[in-house]
Amino acid sequence: MQFGIFTVGDVTADPTTGRVPSEHERIKAMLAIAQKAEEVGLDVFATGEHHNPPFVPSSPTTMLGYIAARTENLILSTSTTLITTNDPVKIAEDFAMLQHVADGRVDVMMGRGNTGPVYPWFGKDIRDGIDLAVENYALLRRLWDEDVVTWKGKFRTPLQSFTSTPRPLDGVAPFVWHGSIRSPEIAEQAAYYGDGFFHNNIFWPASHTEQMVNLYRQRYAHYGHGTPEQAIVGLGGQVFMRKNSQDAVREFRPYFDNAPVYGHGPSLEEFTSQTPLTVGSPQQVIERTLSFRDYVGDYQRQLFLMDHAGLPLKTVLEQLDLLGEEVVPVLRKEFANMRAAGVPDAPTHSARVAAAAATAQASPKEETQA
Repeated sequence: MQFGIFTVGDVTADPTTGRVPSEHERIKAMLAIAQKAEEVGLDVFATGEHHNPPFVPSSPTTMLGYIAARTENLILSTSTTLITTNDPVKIAEDFAMLQHVADGRVDVMMGRGNTGPVYPWFGKDIRDGIDLAVENYALLRRLWDEDVVTWKGKFRTPLQSFTSTPRPLDGVAPFVWHGSIRSPEIAEQAAYYGDGFFHNNIFWPASHTEQMVNLYRQRYAHYGHGTPEQAIVGLGGQVFMRKNSQDAVREFRPYFDNAPVYGHGPSLEEFTSQTPLTVGSPQQVIERTLSFRDYVGDYQRQLFLMDHAGLPLKTVLEQLDLLGEEVVPVLRKEFANMRAAGVPDAPTHSARVAAAAATAQASPKEETQA
């Protein structure tokens, strides 16, 4: 199982001081957080993609390429790549290039995004969101899987004998997660292709997450990729920790109460009872995270949101120390002990290259026997 962090890259005032970091400071902080993630032994760093204030990560592959040069083991991912408004040709090229730069430590999470004005900024119509996601991803798969592509669709100009460059590293494209909070069509898309499904359940109750993951698992089996238990599932979540739970609640409360995505709505206590947000001691985070398995089954990736709501960099780095030293080692052991037989490991580039080679080696034998 893989553990890591994801960032949305918000530029938010610290409510305890009133200070707003500059865009430059926030970008540098995200880079420092990624390097800290590797230092404390996490597996994954993922960044969102946004093109509107108050967010800064408009060019994820630029950021991840920088991080690749300064890390050795960290898997570099997006927590959203806008499959709706980005050109599939550019996605194919950008992430294949990142694969080579990072020696394969790359995957990608496709999403529609939740900011309506982005669509016209890139010449698209939000009412076409689902159709864009389906058509664009179908083209992206062909661009990665086929050396020469001739294609015609509804939303972009046709392609005639086109080859995207560079080709995927070792002939294996980045592993794809389809991220969705509320769209069953995206869970269906992930299942159809045999890709991973990531449910970023930071704002939703367990019952909704369970429903979406179960839909994906059943459809994954329907399309012949394996049993429902063999489907590849990831979850989001957000935590704030201190050694003492009362200290964690006291320190995080002003950030929660004033954050654009939380504040002026349900209380901190209401929100933590109804969503995966966990504010407390490391042991409470361990227990809450282990409980996710109760309603989604065995899963492959857990990402935490930790650098949001105006929290200063120093505090985020302290959180990462607690996560890496006290939480993740226990989660690794406990999840491994509970995992049922036959549940696949989280995907890695090396494992997928080996699987592709084994499939290629077996194919001639099957043809001969036929």
